Amino acid sequence: MDNVSTLSPSWSVQLREQIADRPLIALGLLLALVAVLLLLVQSLVMLAAGEITPGVRYGLIGGAAGFAATALGALPALFLRAVPQRVEDAMLGFAAGMMLAASAFSLLLPGLEAAEGITGDGFLAAAVVVAGMTLGVLLMLGLDQFTPHEHDKTGPCGPGHESCSRVWLFVFAIALHNLPEGMAIGVSFSQGDMTVGLPLTTAIALQDIPEGLAVALAMCAAGFRPPVAVLVAIGSGLLEPLGALLGVGLASGMAIAYPIGLGLAAGAMLFVVSHEVIPETHRNGHQTHATLGLMAGFALMMTLDTALG
Repeated sequence: MDNVSTLSPSWSVQLREQIADRPLIALGLLLALVAVLLLLVQSLVMLAAGEITPGVRYGLIGGAAGFAATALGALPALFLRAVPQRVEDAMLGFAAGMMLAASAFSLLLPGLEAAEGITGDGFLAAAVVVAGMTLGVLLMLGLDQFTPHEHDKTGPCGPGHESCSRVWLFVFAIALHNLPEGMAIGVSFSQGDMTVGLPLTTAIALQDIPEGLAVALAMCAAGFRPPVAVLVAIGSGLLEPLGALLGVGLASGMAIAYPIGLGLAAGAMLFVVSHEVIPETHRNGHQTHATLGLMAGFALMMTLDTALG
């Protein structure tokens, strides 16, 4: 107890300093978190009242598929101690390519189409989707700045990271990746439209397999025992069903909320790809392998969107 009491002031002081240095980001994060909490409550109330719309049902199934794919990808880390770094970078590049294509073809384009149907004007439609993207970027930027977490190569960061065990720092880092993916699944299914939700969910589930393996292996390389690394990686996949509930709630209100929600999910995913995944794949001198993996993932997602959409 004494140890916690001495660490807590340090965390609060760091958090206040971070907020003072970045007041606009802190305000954006606060607004986004309040909105996310309200959306989660709305979705839970819908479930409790028995209002299981097709969007809610499909969203939960899609989120569960993402969780299952993450678990499937993490399991080989029980007997695989490592893979060549260039292979790991190519795998993460593949995941990044699928996320980029999913953001474009399964989120932004349907968002623009829906917004133009509501506003009747192409410029206003783009403004609506860009507003959603801005909210998504603010949410992820705020979480990145104010959440303690740790990455394999860059080490711990965020206020109060000294007070958290390394397991929790890795959990928070993985959560920053999986939450926007779950939200994207929920938003894409919120209107019960399989042509939007199915390709996106298939893409996210496919890229969750190498991503789950890469996360578990990174934790093993950081010194965690394989069972612990696998369990943490699998547990992080639970953020996808939770994010799917948030996404369904986000886009189930007013008609204009749907294109805004698609833009928000796209903005959050693009932030993660640009801020975390691509720099991670280019940090070890295997840029060519990572780029080829990205192109392969992008091409596969584009094909899936065409075939399933």
